[in-house]
Amino acid sequence: MLTASGLSRSFGSRTLFREVSLQLGAGRRVALIGGNGTGKTTLLEILVGIHEADTGEVHRPKDLRIGYLPQELPTETGRSVFEQVMLGAEQVTLLAHRIHDLGQQLGTAVGPEQERVLAEFGEAQSRFEQIGGYAVEAEAHRILAGLGFDPEAHDRPMDEMSGGWRMRVALARLILSAPDLLVMDEPTNHLDVDSVAWLEQQLAGWSGGLLFVSHDRDFIDAVANRILELSGARVTEYIGGFADFVVAREERLEAQRAAAAQQSRQVAHVEQFIERFRYKATKARQVQSRVKALQKLDRIVVDEHESPASRFGFPKPRRSSRIVAELEDVTAGYDGDTGDEIVLTDVTFTVERGGVLALVGPNGAGKTTLVKLLTGELEPLSGRVSRGTNVDLSYFDQLQAEVLDEQRTVIDEFRTVPGVGTDGRNPRTYLASFGFRGDAVDRLVGDLSGGEQTRLALAKTLAVPVNLLILDEPTNHLDLPSCDVLEDALSAYPGTVVLITHDRHLIRSVADNLVEVRSGRAVWHTGVPDKVLYPAQVSSPPKAQAESGSSTQPKQNQGPRKQRSKDPASGLRKRLARAERDWEAAEAVVVAMQERLSDPDLYKNPEEAAAVVAEHEGAKDRAATLMSEWEKLSAQLGG
Repeated sequence: MLTASGLSRSFGSRTLFREVSLQLGAGRRVALIGGNGTGKTTLLEILVGIHEADTGEVHRPKDLRIGYLPQELPTETGRSVFEQVMLGAEQVTLLAHRIHDLGQQLGTAVGPEQERVLAEFGEAQSRFEQIGGYAVEAEAHRILAGLGFDPEAHDRPMDEMSGGWRMRVALARLILSAPDLLVMDEPTNHLDVDSVAWLEQQLAGWSGGLLFVSHDRDFIDAVANRILELSGARVTEYIGGFADFVVAREERLEAQRAAAAQQSRQVAHVEQFIERFRYKATKARQVQSRVKALQKLDRIVVDEHESPASRFGFPKPRRSSRIVAELEDVTAGYDGDTGDEIVLTDVTFTVERGGVLALVGPNGAGKTTLVKLLTGELEPLSGRVSRGTNVDLSYFDQLQAEVLDEQRTVIDEFRTVPGVGTDGRNPRTYLASFGFRGDAVDRLVGDLSGGEQTRLALAKTLAVPVNLLILDEPTNHLDLPSCDVLEDALSAYPGTVVLITHDRHLIRSVADNLVEVRSGRAVWHTGVPDKVLYPAQVSSPPKAQAESGSSTQPKQNQGPRKQRSKDPASGLRKRLARAERDWEAAEAVVVAMQERLSDPDLYKNPEEAAAVVAEHEGAKDRAATLMSEWEKLSAQLGG
């Protein structure tokens, strides 16, 4: 059990939090929420021991194993993805390397040396089985698959991984290590909808302690059984998930408001008495008594939450045609060494004026490719992509915040948007609607938190008078209040929006329709169906484009395509079943070999033992190959 008491932390004259006390232990799954810049990350780093508090103390038992996932990771090189994940099971990894080295030594050892190596090999093999070595390797592959890694990616070098995929590797390593206390800072930032749903299932049953920061309401509600809110330099604890927290917080605020109102009435009554009898000698003692009582009175402060105004003064864009963009029978991909690499096929749908269309699906499935088709950055290999007349486009991606000038103030950076200050809008009023009020507009961009910089970049993007806005993961690094700002902004936006996000609450709140990008297809869904946002497992690939079409009616005459897609899926299912049978048989051979290797009498005959070791290594390799084939076929079929 980790306990903290009286923690306070300040930077200069600014107090992040004071007198924070909490307990973390087995069965407590705690979500830490609060605004950008309130000190959530600082508090996490103090709890895990990276930094020290100004006052207070943190007690960590000596045998407490803590796993920490920060928002930024150091670059890891020299290992494959799988090897990096297996560092989470360090004891198993070291023993596996020892067994491998001993197996190689058996090939050259003779006489007494061979007997010694065989004895060590037998002991290492027995120990490996006792600690569940083979089960750990299978678990590592399972975790990587759940976080969206294709089987081929398990052996890729870490040097080739982007920042988002490195974050997933770090998350997989932490889950595999099963620490007593798992601490995570925005774990869903780089995940897609499928991986978020998978992670929810893993953490909802987490038996150890869990503390995490997240802006994803649905994720918090599915995982947390306690909420810690950091607001006004104080931490308040609530029992239950996010929905329970919202109700309980409002009840607490109502009680505070009532108590504050009653106290105000009492103070007014006392002040009236003092004013009335201030100069009356016979009441002097009573007056002085009441004056001292008021001076000592602990005034009740209502923890009202600052909420940015939702009155957005967007520039009015010119009116576009009813059809903003249209894709018909599109096949898209990129030039490869051996020809075109196909990413999407048979894509047909229409984006109409004034709607909000959300693109969802696994990372790497083709959402970015689809965006490039809409922006005109990528030409289709076949089919037709057209944009309507008078369509003006603006694109926000995850790198927008990185191009801000850290030496400018917030308002000076905002004034770099063309037309700002000359179109009749007050820049300070506009920035206030995005949460930058009062002196906040005079802060340096470099002094803002990552979430505040993202919010400023969003404000700049939305200030441009366009009628087609494409947003790629705009909620990354935003806090809950900032997500509310974005939700209100998109609801008030006068143009058309195409949105890529893993935030299911935001999708439900603003999207009119979905396009599900998966397994080389882009399927139109009218409305926002829960089966797409909350997959119990990865959905099967679309059987045809019959579900696709415009926002007004489905595409007709899709029968032949539907028939064509049916037969391959049937063949894949048969191959998957056969691969599963072969894999199970190979695993049975591995188990049989392990039983022979655990027999002490085997090592009385060095030649027979060496032969069994070689046979065991071959059985392991075959089982691994068959497992990879099964995972590949399973991914092709969609799970």
